[in-house]
Amino acid sequence: MPRDTLTADQIVRAAIELLDEEGLDGLNMRSLGKRLGSAPTAIYWHIKTKDELVRLAGDAIWEEVELPDLDGTDWRTAATAMATGMHAMLTRHPWLGQAFGSHLLYGPAKSRYDDHTLAIHEKAGFAGADADQAAASLFIFVLGSALGPAAELSLTRRLSKDGGDVERLMADTMAQAAEVARRFPRLRERLDTVAAADYAAAPDNSFEFGLQAILDGLEARLAAGANNR
Repeated sequence: MPRDTLTADQIVRAAIELLDEEGLDGLNMRSLGKRLGSAPTAIYWHIKTKDELVRLAGDAIWEEVELPDLDGTDWRTAATAMATGMHAMLTRHPWLGQAFGSHLLYGPAKSRYDDHTLAIHEKAGFAGADADQAAASLFIFVLGSALGPAAELSLTRRLSKDGGDVERLMADTMAQAAEVARRFPRLRERLDTVAAADYAAAPDNSFEFGLQAILDGLEARLAAGANNR
């Protein structure tokens, strides 16, 4: 694709697809150019560096998070929808969680999300720094919840590239980890009820449980503040 017909949006969309398939390590201008049917030099005409490309791709996917109508729902339902939407987006694009630790990320789509999150907490009754703290607490929780699957996917890709039997290696590792865990009473008790391969897995609905626990805490803070007035 000649550079005069290639657009920055096409490049970013193709980069997102490549990142979803190969992760951060798999993104390079040669592979991207092949996907686009274009020479790598045509990409540089629009986007100068790989870091800039990751930033643009990382911002674009925030558009996938739907913003609830604050006039048509209560703050807690809206906060749940925003957090759930962010978690789903991070699960679809696990490389973004990793990119937070290796790239400078910003852009209008991320700012759009942040602004709406602040609006939700202001509607709830938080003001100033309290609204910032409430929004940040939810953001950190959701990001942390999505890092586990992202790390597992990254590890699986790396082990696959090393040419080993990934399933066997993972099974052997879990078995060894379970043997170590059996030295500790509470872990041993859990291992007596689950398979060794599953002992390190998070319980079902852990994300939902944690999200509701945080919202319960925020709601309690609001109620305590109202009672003190």
